[in-house]
Amino acid sequence: MGAVENSARREAIVTHMAKVLLVADASWVANEVKAALSVGDWDIDELSDPVQATGVAQETRPDALIVDMQVGSMGGMAVIRGIRGEMDPTERPRMVLLLDRSVDEFLAKRAGADAFVNKPITASELRKALEGASTDEEE
Repeated sequence: MGAVENSARREAIVTHMAKVLLVADASWVANEVKAALSVGDWDIDELSDPVQATGVAQETRPDALIVDMQVGSMGGMAVIRGIRGEMDPTERPRMVLLLDRSVDEFLAKRAGADAFVNKPITASELRKALEGASTDEEE
């Protein structure tokens, strides 16, 4: 009986893909994120205009938001602050800021990011930063 229950649970896990909204205007950043999340069930939507990020997040309700620190004229900190100010905390996605330098960690915390990853991005660091937004694929 336990095998049947585990099988049903596994099927439920596999059918749910974690939805990620990636806000970046540099193609190399988007490529690194997509490569890092190529293993697992991740549905990645890309957005290059940071001004639209809050509206798109409210409309699509992603599980996670990944924002490049340097995106367009707005910047990653402003995107995160905008979403924190506009979305209900219970409906807000997990927010990960991609940093250019390790000294920017202070800025990420100040903006209210849930996690941050230094560039160049490694798959393990990005997946760890997304914990809580991902499917239960590790279990």
